[in-house]
Amino acid sequence: MTAPEPSGRATESVQGDILPGATEAATELSEGEVGRIYGDILDALHHVYDPEIPINIYEVGLIYGVKVRPDGFVHIRMTLTSPSCPAAQILPIEVDSAARAIRGVKDVKVDIVWEPTWTPAMMTEAARLSLGLL
Repeated sequence: MTAPEPSGRATESVQGDILPGATEAATELSEGEVGRIYGDILDALHHVYDPEIPINIYEVGLIYGVKVRPDGFVHIRMTLTSPSCPAAQILPIEVDSAARAIRGVKDVKVDIVWEPTWTPAMMTEAARLSLGLL
């Protein structure tokens, strides 16, 4: 399941080896359960806020990808507004916690990536409008 985002990035729910070394035996989830977990994670990420602005990190464009495997392991790729972002120590932990709180999630890996470089253009139109950038 791939859903294009306003910024042109895509989030997806797919199978794949995303957590090397994960050996916990897990019951395979149905495609419907994987989709539910994916949707629940996206919903949860809409409740994680950058402490400097009153907009959730999803709308700010900091989430580059979400992958959910049928064994319940989740991989989230995200960025920060800059390498010196004051929230650099907080946001990945909040993202991890939000995903782990979802029923059916067995483990979570959050990767901070710097490519592509975040720009205000990655924000949704609603986020740009609420910040007076439109």
